[in-house]
Amino acid sequence: MPAIASAPSVRHEQPEQPMLEIDSVSVRFGRQPVLRDISLQIPGGETLVILGESGCGKTVLLKTLIGLVRPTEGDIRFEGQSLGEMNDRRLASIRTRYGFVFQNAALFDSLTIADNISFPLREHTRLDEAEIAMIVESLLAEVGLPRSAARKKPVQLSGGMRKRAGLARALALDPPLVLYDEPTTGLDPIMTDVINELILRVRNREGVTSVVVTHDMNTARKVADRIIMLYPLFRLEADESQIVFEGTPAELDACSDPRIRQFVEGRAGSRLIELQDEQERDSP
Repeated sequence: MPAIASAPSVRHEQPEQPMLEIDSVSVRFGRQPVLRDISLQIPGGETLVILGESGCGKTVLLKTLIGLVRPTEGDIRFEGQSLGEMNDRRLASIRTRYGFVFQNAALFDSLTIADNISFPLREHTRLDEAEIAMIVESLLAEVGLPRSAARKKPVQLSGGMRKRAGLARALALDPPLVLYDEPTTGLDPIMTDVINELILRVRNREGVTSVVVTHDMNTARKVADRIIMLYPLFRLEADESQIVFEGTPAELDACSDPRIRQFVEGRAGSRLIELQDEQERDSP
């Protein structure tokens, strides 16, 4: 297997202790392995993009970072604290320091946009309603939503507006770490770039670290300080690393590994034949 590209230096000054440490993490669901021996360090202020085809474990890895999925083996450490050693109450407290932008925004349909954004403020702070209203107004402006959006329900907004409302909610508690799960899926090219620009703005908040799971190469190239690419375990030998690439966007574009080139260039190659073979094997 071609050598993994070396990780670049990031633009922000790195603290001595990484914001996140993924230490030999493996995840299995029953007999199905999804992640195998993943180790990473994510320094404060970095934007890490996780690439990979569907089914390679990207979202599962993202969920392990906030303790929604517990590793079968290994550990996640946030600011030096082991998530695996925390009880549910402590883990819930730590999660207030994470912002999570869900793939489909995951807004509460029965609440207005203002109430969606203010939900974590009401749950986790003692701010009065006037203070909450000021924060909501500021966040709406930050993500480019008009004041009128505050009174609307999610169903009344476009997909791009819902994504931005979801980002505003993720920022409500001013978290030092923001996780994005496919933030541009289903958006047109212009709105995709709007979301990319917002990710860059969030990164420029003091000390904010970002982890972005995406299939979108334009997003990866635009927002990443560092990129890793995961590969499905069933396509790897037992001794091969599941991280088949680690490096800068420029290094990704220059990488000659045929697996990387197929993904970056969006070529099916022999994959259609493989999918047909899998279907035949699964047929009774």
